[in-house]
Formats: sequence, structure tokens, C-alpha cells
Amino acid sequence: MTSPMHARKAKLRNHLVSAKAKLKHHVTPRRVLLLGATACSAFLLLLTLRTLHSAAPSGARASAAAAASTLAADVQHTGHQQQQGHECAEVPVAVAEALVHYATSNATPLQTEAEAGAAARVLSRRAPCNLLVFGLGPGSALWAALNHGGRTLFLEADAARIASVRAARPAGLDLEAHPIAYQQHATALADDGADELLALRDSPDCTGAAASSPTKPLSPDHLERSACKLATRGLPAAFYEAEWDVIMMDTPVPGAIYTAGVAARARRPGAGETDVLVHGVDSTTEESFSREFLCEGYIKEEAGRLRHFAIPSHRDKETMPFCP
Repeated sequence: MTSPMHARKAKLRNHLVSAKAKLKHHVTPRRVLLLGATACSAFLLLLTLRTLHSAAPSGARASAAAAASTLAADVQHTGHQQQQGHECAEVPVAVAEALVHYATSNATPLQTEAEAGAAARVLSRRAPCNLLVFGLGPGSALWAALNHGGRTLFLEADAARIASVRAARPAGLDLEAHPIAYQQHATALADDGADELLALRDSPDCTGAAASSPTKPLSPDHLERSACKLATRGLPAAFYEAEWDVIMMDTPVPGAIYTAGVAARARRPGAGETDVLVHGVDSTTEESFSREFLCEGYIKEEAGRLRHFAIPSHRDKETMPFCP
């Protein structure tokens, strides 16, 4: 006759065998790799953001927790999708090197966590895409890495900076950059010239509505032929090779803002909106210029000194107003 002690031991052995069988069924090598890749991506992403903005002002750090939490949730959601059957891919070399670059960089950040997080969310939604960036700086490698698989074009007015940024970039990340030259009136928003620049908002030459225009309103060619003082001429051929899904600028230079507005409005009908991200809105004049030429009615988000506009195509819509 089996004693109660022996019965309990037999029952425990049966539970252990059953648990072992279930564990063997659920913990497959594929799932281990998926969970490992997700955890590694989350760690590197959070470490990068912390390093990028460790030197930010104390006021900027106040928003760090919310931004990091949002990005971590995005990574967790991606990992959950992978566990549900999506194919697991290795982290691209360029992305991995960009993460290491920022994790070991002492560069002073130009954006807060809230500002960088808002831009990263737009790119995570649109990438891989055609990304146009006005200006080269500490964040250039980050934007190119976040748009992995898409095309990222940088336009920079300082040719020397192009060389220095390329020299400092991660080895596996190629930065496509071209020099550009703004018209003299379109390089700054000095207080003494602000009213004159803002008044150009009512100029038919700048809105593309001039009756003498030899091209369709707000087409890319408008920049080369326009009499508007803000138009950027002599743009590289690469600018005209794509329709840009996302346009970014590190500082609100009037010429860049105007060019971004023209490119967005000239987008092919039916191709969706163009996301325009303006960084470094520090003064009332810069704020006013951004809202006048990219349109306050197109604003989707404001985060610190960043403004996110979503501009629809105006092509073949001659009666469509410049701003809603």
C-alpha cells in the first residue's frame, strides 16, 4: 500500500515533468532570440537617449521620463509583434554603429528628450521614407539611422561642416550631403528685417500665385524661377529626384522654411501629407515666420522648441489657399 508521503512525491514528479514539457514547447530558440533582440534594442535606445541629452538643461530633463517611456513602449510593442509571428531581422550595421556612436559621444545636445522624441515618432511612422534635412549637426547620424532603408538627403550652407560631420560619422553610415546657398535676405530673422520678411507672405511671387509664373503654382521649378527673395536657387539635382515624405530643419532659417513649404505643396496629388519638423524655434519672430509660411492651420504637434506641421499637396489645385 502506497504511503501518503510516496503519493505526494509521485504527484510532485508528475507536475515537474508536465512543467518541463510545457517550457520546452514555449521556449524555442526563435523566441529566445526574439526576446533577446527586443531587450537589446530597448536597452540601446534608452542608453542613446540618455547619453544624447545628459547635458541638457534641468528643465529639459523634466520631460525625459515621459519621452523615454513612450519610446520604450514603442520598442516593447515592436517586440510583441515579432513574437506574434513577424520575421526577426538582425539590427542593421549602420543602425548599430549609430547607437554606439551616440552612446560614446560627448556632443552637446541641440534638442530635449521631448523634442527628439516627437521627431523620432514621426520617423518611426513614416520610415523607410524620403527624408530631407536642412542642416548638419550632432543629430544627423541619428536621423539617417532612424530612416534606415529609406533615402536621407542633407542640405547644408556651410561646406566645411559637411566635411567635418562626414569625418566624425559612424563608419557604416553614409551621409548624402550637398552644399546650398540661400539668398542674402533668407539667412536670418534679425529683428530689424523681420517685418520685411513676414510681409513676403502676401507677395504673389512667394505664394506661387503670380500671373506671370511660367510654371504651375508651387511646383519645384518655382524655386529656380521665382522672384521671391526667400526662394532657394541652385539646389542640387538630388533635391528634385524625390518627393519628400518628411522634411526637417535644425534651425528655422527663412530660406529653409520657405523651401520646405514649396516642396510640401508641390507633392504629387494622392501621395499624402508631408511632415515638416522645425527645430530651434527660440523667438517670437521665428515662431511667426514658421506659422505664416508653413501655416498655423497645419500644425500637428508642439514640443518645446519643435513644431510639427503636416502639409497637404497643393499641386493642380490653383484655387486652394496658401494656408487653410
